[in-house]
Amino acid sequence: THHLLHQINSNQTKLVFSLFSRGIILIRRVSVTLKPWCNFSYLTFSWIFNEYPSFVKQDTRRFISQETGNLYIAKVEPSDVGNYTCVVTNTVTKTRVQGPPTPLVLRSDGIMGEYEPKIEVQFPEIVHVAKGLTVKLECFALGNPVPSINWNRVDGIPFSRKVDVRKASGVLEIPYFQQEDAGTYECVAENSRGRNTVKGKLSFYAPPHLIEKPEDVQKPIDDSLVWECKATGKPKPSYRWMKNGENLESLEERIQVANGALSISRLTLSDIGMYQCVAGNKHGEIYSNAELRVIAVAPDFSQNQLRSPTMVKEGGDVLIECRPKMSPWGVISWRKGSEALREIFVLDNGNLRIQNSTRPDAGLYTCVARNQFGVASSSGTLMVKEPTIITTAPSTLDVTVGESIVLPCQVTHDPSLKLMFTWFFNEQLIHFGNHGGYFEKVGGHSAGDIMIRNIQLRHAGKYTCAVQTKVDSISIAADLVVRGPPGPPTSIHVEEISDTTASLSWRPGPDNHSPITTYTIQARTPFSLGWQAVTTVPEVVEGRSLTATVIDLSPWVEYEFRVLASNAIGTGEPSKPSKQARTKETSPKVTPANVSGGGGSRSELVITWEPVPEELQNGGGFGYVVAFRPSGATGWMQAAVPLSEASKYVFKNESIQPFSPFQVKVGVYNNEGEGPFGPVITIYSAEEEPGRAPTRIRAKSLSASEIEVSWKALPWNTSKRRVLGYELRYWEKREKEEAASVQRTVGNQTSAIIRGVRGSNTYYVTVRAYNTAGAGPPSVTVNVTTKKPPPSQPPVKVMWNTLNSKIILNWEKVKALENESEVTGYKVLYKRNRHSRPSVMETNTTSVELSLPMNEEYFIQIKPFGEGGEGSSSRQITIPRIPGQSIVDSLSFTARTSL
Repeated sequence: THHLLHQINSNQTKLVFSLFSRGIILIRRVSVTLKPWCNFSYLTFSWIFNEYPSFVKQDTRRFISQETGNLYIAKVEPSDVGNYTCVVTNTVTKTRVQGPPTPLVLRSDGIMGEYEPKIEVQFPEIVHVAKGLTVKLECFALGNPVPSINWNRVDGIPFSRKVDVRKASGVLEIPYFQQEDAGTYECVAENSRGRNTVKGKLSFYAPPHLIEKPEDVQKPIDDSLVWECKATGKPKPSYRWMKNGENLESLEERIQVANGALSISRLTLSDIGMYQCVAGNKHGEIYSNAELRVIAVAPDFSQNQLRSPTMVKEGGDVLIECRPKMSPWGVISWRKGSEALREIFVLDNGNLRIQNSTRPDAGLYTCVARNQFGVASSSGTLMVKEPTIITTAPSTLDVTVGESIVLPCQVTHDPSLKLMFTWFFNEQLIHFGNHGGYFEKVGGHSAGDIMIRNIQLRHAGKYTCAVQTKVDSISIAADLVVRGPPGPPTSIHVEEISDTTASLSWRPGPDNHSPITTYTIQARTPFSLGWQAVTTVPEVVEGRSLTATVIDLSPWVEYEFRVLASNAIGTGEPSKPSKQARTKETSPKVTPANVSGGGGSRSELVITWEPVPEELQNGGGFGYVVAFRPSGATGWMQAAVPLSEASKYVFKNESIQPFSPFQVKVGVYNNEGEGPFGPVITIYSAEEEPGRAPTRIRAKSLSASEIEVSWKALPWNTSKRRVLGYELRYWEKREKEEAASVQRTVGNQTSAIIRGVRGSNTYYVTVRAYNTAGAGPPSVTVNVTTKKPPPSQPPVKVMWNTLNSKIILNWEKVKALENESEVTGYKVLYKRNRHSRPSVMETNTTSVELSLPMNEEYFIQIKPFGEGGEGSSSRQITIPRIPGQSIVDSLSFTARTSL
């Protein structure tokens, strides 16, 4: 191909420019005669405009034919003037060659007007396309104005989606060409001056393709052979057969060829060879090879000896197979011992069948095979065994849920044979060890009994025991009926409902083989804790009843009902709940509980109660009626509180005297009417806060963290301003009074200790009396400065020793810091184990002697203290038990050093 392109480039290519009209020019490539080995499908053509890499772009005005390589310009524009170079590319070798540049100039000696399209590039009248190939049709026209190109099928069938119509380049592309793509195609070139068309037919063809071909075979002599050979193609392929590379002629009647099929009857050794089926049409031929081998063999039992021994039970049928290798097939005969058997026992295929076997049928059997090439025999022993018999009679077993039962499977059998027992439940194999451990084998050598433990309802059904030996297999079945509590009733419906009753109906569930004796009805509401038994009419619902009326229900409450069935065995699972049903409304019957009151602000009467639960309100629009009157009065004042969740009512009137007694009762109502009132109780109106302030206020610091406050109690007077206790307010000097902390006392207490204050700080304190109306006026403000904080340094260098049943402790003196209170003494804490309460002794020295039982272990700590309180503790000292020491129940200490 490279050599050819070189020739084209050097001396066989010319560019011809023909002026058709003003501005219209055809650039045509002179045709070239190619050698047969050159395939232009490997070549692509392009044109360089002026200089590389500026290539001519195809559009509606310019077209490059990939069939001829020609460049067409339908209407030349001034911008087209320049040099054009043809480029041929080999897509296989990726090589490229260029022709010499050819100039294009515009002539000015003529004027050409508009004219109709002239189709310069067109496809052949008939194009033969092979199945599966891609076909491209080219069509391009010259004209002024530039013509448009359109494609059609003459038969009117629209193009399939796979067809690519590239109008800009004038190419119609049909990939994967099939039979339905065949037909006449039309290219239409059109402009404002007219139209022109060209037509061409695409003809479909397909070379032969084998769809059924012969396979290698091996046949015995005298057998027959049929080989099928089928192929597709267009035109329809014809067939011929070859043997060993030569055409096969049907010279003998036993060899026939018809419609591609080859048949040979009565095969001989001369038929051995390699055969070929040839399918062909005018587009090609396809071959398929197959080998025929013909065998001729004398009888041979080396690969198929008679099975020995063959076993059969008494009364059973047995088939003894005789399958020698021989070709052709010959004659089969049998003998038992030395006695020939009658032919009635021998089947057509040479096997031996013995029916209703008996003990005398046992013995040595020989199969003899003969053909024209020889004779051979094979022998085997037949053994007749005692049949296996199940001695357990089939039965129906009846058990109750929770019981255990043994299903028997007893047999007699030939002692030389091994038994295998298999159990099935409802025709499904039982895998022992699974099924939750309910099934267990309990049979012995000749028994396959199984036990079912803790039987459930799901275990009811058919049980089959299958017994198998090498010669026979038998089975026995038993039906197991399981009685249990009834299944859940179904179809629970509320037929009718009132304010306190509901009529129910249902359908019975399975009785599980024990008649239903009674039904129990349960109910559930949004307010109940789960399901509760309800009262019914009749009181006892018998098993044959399927309706009942529930009574004593709460009005205006949503209920769900369910039914449980019982029989002699027990109570079964409950039914599914019924749909929710609400009882009808009625006037309320329940009054609020725990009516009380009191307190509040001046001139107020506060009345409180516990709201009536929703399930006892009996209807919508529920509220309360509060009635009250001063003690001794005859008429009642009433007020409605229209909130079901309300729990308080406050009556305010300036005429109400402080702490005056009132008679109060609370009633209820709803949309259906008023209910009853509760009992009458006495409630006091709000009292006034104390009117005087405590006097003689004193405050002193007890330690760095505690202040003691005392005052003179206020007397009870006739103004009914009770004193329930006193309120202490305290705050640091640097704080505002609004940030004060509050501490209250109860009763007639006249002193209190404020804890948790900070050391070396000044605090202000006031005291006021209080009652339910609030706090009275404050006392005068007193101040107090807390003591310095206790020592922060713990005792160190604690030493201990034992001497004469005594523990001697020494430590270094603790010195207080400048802002800490002085150390006035030490506390020694000791205990016998980690969890016991410590004993405490005090000393003003830095050593002590402890007389303690020495056969115990002790834990000891030492704390300094001063007027600011206790300081930091020393580390814990552990004194181990010293065995053998006497027990002395005394404690003594001796000061070693003064403070």
